[in-house]
Amino acid sequence: MAAAFAFDNSYARLPERFYARLPPTPVAEPVLVRINAGLAGTLGLDPAALASPEGVAILAGNQVPEGAEPIAQAYAGHQFGGFVPQLGDGRAILLGEVVGRDGVRRDIQLKGSGPTPFSRRGDGRAALGPVMREYIVSEAMHALGVPTTRSLAAVMTGERVYRETPLPGAVLTRVAASHLRVGTFQYFAARQDVEALKLLAVYAIARHYPEAAGAEQPYAAFLGAVVEAQARLVAQWLLIGFIHGVMNTDNCTISGETIDYGPCAFMDAYDPATVFSSIDAYGRYAYANQPGIAQWNLTRLAETLLPLLAEETEPAIEIAKQELARFAPAFEAAWHAGLRRKLGFLETKESDLALAEDLLGRMQANGADFTLTFRRLCDAATGPEGDVGVRALFTDPTAYDAWAEGWRARLAEEGAAPAERQAAMRAVNPAIIPRNHQVEAAIRAAVEQGDLAPFEALLDATSRPFEERPGLDRYMLPPEPEERVLQTFCGT
Repeated sequence: MAAAFAFDNSYARLPERFYARLPPTPVAEPVLVRINAGLAGTLGLDPAALASPEGVAILAGNQVPEGAEPIAQAYAGHQFGGFVPQLGDGRAILLGEVVGRDGVRRDIQLKGSGPTPFSRRGDGRAALGPVMREYIVSEAMHALGVPTTRSLAAVMTGERVYRETPLPGAVLTRVAASHLRVGTFQYFAARQDVEALKLLAVYAIARHYPEAAGAEQPYAAFLGAVVEAQARLVAQWLLIGFIHGVMNTDNCTISGETIDYGPCAFMDAYDPATVFSSIDAYGRYAYANQPGIAQWNLTRLAETLLPLLAEETEPAIEIAKQELARFAPAFEAAWHAGLRRKLGFLETKESDLALAEDLLGRMQANGADFTLTFRRLCDAATGPEGDVGVRALFTDPTAYDAWAEGWRARLAEEGAAPAERQAAMRAVNPAIIPRNHQVEAAIRAAVEQGDLAPFEALLDATSRPFEERPGLDRYMLPPEPEERVLQTFCGT
């Protein structure tokens, strides 16, 4: 059974300096871990064919499918504030692009597929644990309604990769609206290659923001569109307690999708200073810093576009500033609207933000779990009898009581039926997220015991995050003290 991809590879038609052409490096004994059948169907692919020996050979990098034009993309990036003029796909190969049944063009990339000219002395491989983490979290983010790259398949390689210890190797098949990054533009700007910058901008506009092509100033409209997309994305992260962990400019997409799930994590107890990443020693990418970092990254994008915005530097800077100024209102609109929905407000009142911030402050002071507090508020919204579950999350329950009095008075100002309000709140406040301790437990079981059952169970639980299904109670609860995950690690 042939695993047929209907490739149409637009990026590979750009000049050769945009990438390096090379095939994936074959592996010893590929074994399928999982196929994402739903995503395969969206892409017009046959899941059974992907799971066949020929399909697994493609997903492992042992066979290049017909129509593919494998390339490693070039890009640069600011990493923790320091600029690296050449990064690029050091352990990934873009096989090509397919246009799905929904009419959307997407990249098909193998991550962990061997060394490339951009590997910087790395082995180009991925370990099973980080591949599983990205699979779990990216698919959970999709189910939560957050723009994200997705995972089509995971394959074990039958080889070991060497990090601190030998680990089983794996390859992830990642699907993305594209892999264009702020760092892609920085790569050419660092080389003062204005011709390439223009080609790249025209390509990005056509692929992601075609409406900008008809604007009076297309490159300014493009910048503004990327700014607003990233502003909305980061607001969505904050509303579910997500911490990316490595918001370098090479991890900031032009499409507005979340990309690169390395040391990412979800908060348990609410604290805006929360950091999990082992490599973020100074908290640059802490939960509350993410909007500011996104603005910083977008400013770096604006710098690369200056030669396209105007012939003279000063007018170009003014245009860039105008477009960057879109970030704050776009972020605040998405953040404030999201908080209102989470609290069950169907109308907008000026006092709503203060009420939301008061709750967050009390949650922080009392160690209340972020996800569970908002989920239990869905029941409390129907009447005071629901307060008991929320109160139990606060070290001082009276802190919640004092806030709930004002919240309930605010709810009473609206005429919605309690059941209607509860349903609306349950649609935005997840019951289940991929909690860090559960992700780590699934990875340990697979890596140490070869047991994929916890991985499959967690994928199932997080695939319908707004539902409370029988038998899934353990996925809704915060970790016990001994289960807490205090650090997450990059997979490179």
